[in-house]
Amino acid sequence: MCLLAKGHEVYALARKGSEIKLPEGCNVIIGDALKAETFHDKIFPCDTFIQLTGVAHPGPGKDNLFREIDLASVTASVKNAKEAGIKNFIYISVTNPSPFLKAYVDVRIEGERLIKESGMNGYIVRPWYVIGPGHYWPLILTPMYIIAGMVPSLKDKAIDFGLVKLDRVVKSLLYAVESPMPGIRIITMRQLKRT
Repeated sequence: MCLLAKGHEVYALARKGSEIKLPEGCNVIIGDALKAETFHDKIFPCDTFIQLTGVAHPGPGKDNLFREIDLASVTASVKNAKEAGIKNFIYISVTNPSPFLKAYVDVRIEGERLIKESGMNGYIVRPWYVIGPGHYWPLILTPMYIIAGMVPSLKDKAIDFGLVKLDRVVKSLLYAVESPMPGIRIITMRQLKRT
């Protein structure tokens, strides 16, 4: 985990039994990301809270899961982080507006609204599809993105709804941790591709 390598002290929330999946060096907080009361008293005024909980492999037919997992977790996290005096809240959202996966995008927009209304400072990172371990199949679409990028009327959509490598998202998270600023900053796909 790059935060640990850079000398940051990391506290990670995990369900009982899942703590073994965390990188060595993380301080473990046992709780349920969907239930604020399970980790409310375990967050103290630290610098940054990174919200990463969500449905694995978002896709059609998971509309209820997006509300039950993604929205429940960001709601609990925003509540607890605000009450704990967190100075920098970082949220992985999604490119929007989007004609794809409407329920998923709607829930992520709702998460963004909760953060903005909380009064906390922070970053909202908006990738579209992240390429990384277990998620390489979209690389077969690369020729389509190249062609769309050469068509003036499709160029912007090819960028905004393109593919981004996991290491670029991680770099943007590290930047957001190390560069807190007043207000809410948005990191778009275009910025992710430049990092």
